[in-house]
Amino acid sequence: MTQQRAGARDADTGRDRRESGTGATARKGDGRRAETRLRLFTAAVEVIAEQGYTAATVDAIAERAGVAKGTVFYNFGSKEALFAALLEHGIQRLADAMGEADTGHTALDALDSVVMAQLRFFEEYGAFARVLLAEMWRTAWQDAVARLREQALGVYAGALRRAVAEGAIREDLDVETAATAVFGMVLTVSIERRALHPDRPIEQVHATLVDLLHGRVSG
Repeated sequence: MTQQRAGARDADTGRDRRESGTGATARKGDGRRAETRLRLFTAAVEVIAEQGYTAATVDAIAERAGVAKGTVFYNFGSKEALFAALLEHGIQRLADAMGEADTGHTALDALDSVVMAQLRFFEEYGAFARVLLAEMWRTAWQDAVARLREQALGVYAGALRRAVAEGAIREDLDVETAATAVFGMVLTVSIERRALHPDRPIEQVHATLVDLLHGRVSG
């Protein structure tokens, strides 16, 4: 009986080890796939920013990423699906950065902080800024536009609503339109700075935008 119990324990231990090993292998595989997808996102946003979505090819994206063409199809199925996933990934990261910055003693302080967060995000991910401006407004990407409006522009809209409630800006402000305008202003200025004035301090750009923003929405 003792030998049987010992044998059972050994069998259980062996099974646990196999299951643990299988889980570790699966996690390692998931990590590799996530790393590959990030490489493809980086390559795709660079190629599309340079060439435009229509002209960009799967071959060019795969070459830039240093992977086989089949890797693109294995992970995404098509160029269209890759771009849709890229937009989703980029918008989520942008929204997260803006949301984390949505803090301050007042709503206007929070608004200023979010503007800086958007500037810094596009300073780091300039190619994504160009892709957003040039490509995502096509009819085919309306899901991405809706996600951008809800997640990223929603941060601005929330700060503006709080500013209205605090009496810092006028009550009749069209908050949704204002949020779109602020986001577009920061996006355009970010691209212009990278292209024409890369040495201009981001703090100077931020101060100009904040002065303009406060002058237009307050009073």
